[in-house]
Amino acid sequence: MVIPAALALLGYARSLAGVTRAQRAVWVKARIVAVEQPAHGGSRKPGIPVTLTFQDPGTGREFTLSNAGKHGEAIEEAWVGREVEVRYPPGQPLRFAVVLGGAGEQTGREGPDCAVMLLLIGLVIHATVRWGWPWALLGFGTLLTAAAVRSPDIRMVRARNAQLASAVAVPARVVAVTRDVYTDDESGGDIVVHAPSSPSPPTRAPTSPPCPARASPIRAGPSTAPSPSTTPPPTRPSTPPTPRPTAVRER
Repeated sequence: MVIPAALALLGYARSLAGVTRAQRAVWVKARIVAVEQPAHGGSRKPGIPVTLTFQDPGTGREFTLSNAGKHGEAIEEAWVGREVEVRYPPGQPLRFAVVLGGAGEQTGREGPDCAVMLLLIGLVIHATVRWGWPWALLGFGTLLTAAAVRSPDIRMVRARNAQLASAVAVPARVVAVTRDVYTDDESGGDIVVHAPSSPSPPTRAPTSPPCPARASPIRAGPSTAPSPSTTPPPTRPSTPPTPRPTAVRER
């Protein structure tokens, strides 16, 4: 437990001093200016090929560079005008990297937070071995609650639900189907995963739906087609009853 504690203290000290890699990097907003179609039958790991443009705050120059998943995180949702966060070392904008969750990485505290979590897990395990299993329930329950409160996943899910609630349904078409092959650890066979990719059409102002056509009223009157209910059923010819033979007795 000494090593996680030392790593956490060192990480927090570097974060407070502002000398972490994330804090020394240049963070700017980039805008997508072009979206290309992914390769049909290729892998979905590189994401959607896009062209980004951003301005270097140090020199004032504007850079327009392409990204096909080789610079940072893969972009799986792209449209012209979308803004993403990019970072690069000072004076080297060509080494940019796309960071989709940049709010938590700019402080450089992800490493120290992970070390603190490992330290707390070790303390809970030590308390469980020494004082019994109730401390395991209490300790791990507290850790899970704290992790859920600090995790940005809940906020992201709420924001995503709000966006979906206000979204407008538009038609789309599939332009490519990606193909990824994975190896099953148990059976050793190949698992093929296909995923469709469709472009988002240009945003249009929502229009009111067309009024449905009214059905013409039905008027009573003579019908040209015979009604099936009034057609008499076919009659079968009646057959006379067969006379029965009578027995004659002699006296």
